[in-house]
Amino acid sequence: MQFSERKNFTRWILIAASFVIVTLILWNTYMFFQIFKNEERIKMEHWAEAQKTLLNANEFTDLELPLNVISHNTTIPIIQTDEKDSIINMANIDEKVAKSAVESKALLRKIKNENDRIAVEYVPGKFQYLYYGNSSLLNKLKYYPVALVLIIVLFGALVYNFYKSTKMATQNKLWAGMAKETAHQIGTPLSSLLGWIEIMKADNVDETTVTEVEKDVSRLQTIADRFSKIGSEPVLERQDIVAATRESYDYLKSRASSQIKFSLTAPDHKQMVSFNAALHSWTIENLVKNAIDAMKGKGTLAVEIIDAGAFVKIRVSDTGKGIPKNQFKSVFEPGFTTKKRGWGLGLSLTKRIVEEYHKGKIKVRSSELNKGTTMQVTFKKS
Repeated sequence: MQFSERKNFTRWILIAASFVIVTLILWNTYMFFQIFKNEERIKMEHWAEAQKTLLNANEFTDLELPLNVISHNTTIPIIQTDEKDSIINMANIDEKVAKSAVESKALLRKIKNENDRIAVEYVPGKFQYLYYGNSSLLNKLKYYPVALVLIIVLFGALVYNFYKSTKMATQNKLWAGMAKETAHQIGTPLSSLLGWIEIMKADNVDETTVTEVEKDVSRLQTIADRFSKIGSEPVLERQDIVAATRESYDYLKSRASSQIKFSLTAPDHKQMVSFNAALHSWTIENLVKNAIDAMKGKGTLAVEIIDAGAFVKIRVSDTGKGIPKNQFKSVFEPGFTTKKRGWGLGLSLTKRIVEEYHKGKIKVRSSELNKGTTMQVTFKKS
């Protein structure tokens, strides 16, 4: 417990430190932006003074310095206007924009929002106005914090996904270990039960009773086989999925409440698919049991096998309470359950069996509250 608390404390310290570092970087970037912006303002004021000197120049004026000031500005876009806001000069503006009166006016409106104008009084009472935009360097610096925040968000998402996937991998190993141990523990009483069945046969116990007990023991062996396959790559065999589905359906039907009306619709010819029989049986069992739970043991349950060309579709429909549309994907998440009892692992395991082991697809095909749900599993034929 102390180790866990210390680990959480360290994690929060790292998060806080990262937040402080990011804040400092953003603050320094903002300060750099303001410094460069002020420097460009000073350059433009010098440019305005140089322009004023040129406008008032005579034969005795030294033009070398003002010409140098004006010629050395190659990055800051400039638009010079008269008192009536008519454009009289432009510098560092794209030639296409400069030649278009409409685009020039649009650029002027844009630049006016970027920086305050500079008034140039070339003669007493007469003014020209200098409007300037941000240089390409300043524009890049302006968007740098946004790019930095996006990088940090992406990095955080990457770390989170790595942490989550690592945690899930650990949990999967734990579940796989527990499942294999469960299969191992079931094996011992199963062996004993098989021995008792032989004794029952020798004692001429009613044949029907022995047969039913054999079916249940066989079912327990199937369950143990399923658990032993968790965490391992199952062996897939090309076989008739109609027969395998019908076998699971018949077993579940014989042990379900008489208040549930069962129906099975299937093609009258084989549908060959590569699958593991024990795991497919688990898939059908989970879907049927979920349907029975949704109906609270009373209603109509229909299993339909459809020949869809290159694919086989299995639909399990019920007349239960239904699933809200916003939960269609959530029902397959580990731990999701609407029941008071249960761990919410049935559909999660089913999804793993169908999609990871058999490379199929499973989804909630349709559902309506208080009317019922149809689950659909799709396999590719082999």
